[in-house]
Amino acid sequence: MPHSPWQQRMQRAQDLMEQHAFAAEILEFYVQVAGFQEALYRQLERAARRRPLPDSIDDVSAEPLSLLASQFDSFLSLVRKYGPAPLAKLAHELRERGNDFSRDLLQNMWRAQTPSDAQGFLAQAFLQPYAELVRSQAPLPPAAGSYASCPFCHRKPSLGVLRPMGEGAARSLVCGFCLAEWTFRRLVCPACGEEDDKKLPVFTASEFDYIRVECCEACKTYLKTIDLTKNGRADPLVDELASAPLDLWAREHGYGKLQPNLLGM
Repeated sequence: MPHSPWQQRMQRAQDLMEQHAFAAEILEFYVQVAGFQEALYRQLERAARRRPLPDSIDDVSAEPLSLLASQFDSFLSLVRKYGPAPLAKLAHELRERGNDFSRDLLQNMWRAQTPSDAQGFLAQAFLQPYAELVRSQAPLPPAAGSYASCPFCHRKPSLGVLRPMGEGAARSLVCGFCLAEWTFRRLVCPACGEEDDKKLPVFTASEFDYIRVECCEACKTYLKTIDLTKNGRADPLVDELASAPLDLWAREHGYGKLQPNLLGM
């Protein structure tokens, strides 16, 4: 029985591969990424016992990011071996550009609110364990305001979660970078703050009846929310990845995703 969060996600990815053949390639790739992330997290965790971590994401200096750059090459090798063809080609090109480029890329992406290209998402996937570790060692500030941004690293949420509460369900949002989770009102658009429920349609598909595509007609954005009251076995990060057809449907109907997930989808 898997115990760590990464092992649980990898097991869930394996289970979903058997259910959804169309998602097998991206889920197989995610399994490799998650394994790498766990190993990197454990290494960083051990190092943090000797040298305390900063209290906030903004206090991270260039030095630890430069040290991390030496391991970015290994991550790119993994992407080149297991990633979809476009990402594998990009990983090869990034490796050819050398350590100085990798160092600058990682430092820029650490501070970027939203990557603008595929190389940015690869950098953030690599940096995610460090962001999660820094966040796990610091108190999470309270979320404020009607607009949704991570109270720790200030990025937009990449997905939502409905968890059982009383006789209903409470909504929370999840940051795809540091994995902070915070409560957020259900009938509010996390992108623009719209509160008119007539402008906030929710769509589901029979194949993923526990995943809500929460749309906003005011700003034409959407967010996928995993309803754990309907499927308690779901893992929000993994099931969000596996439900790529819902993203395609949303784009075809004129909605833009509030924040792509860690793999840029």
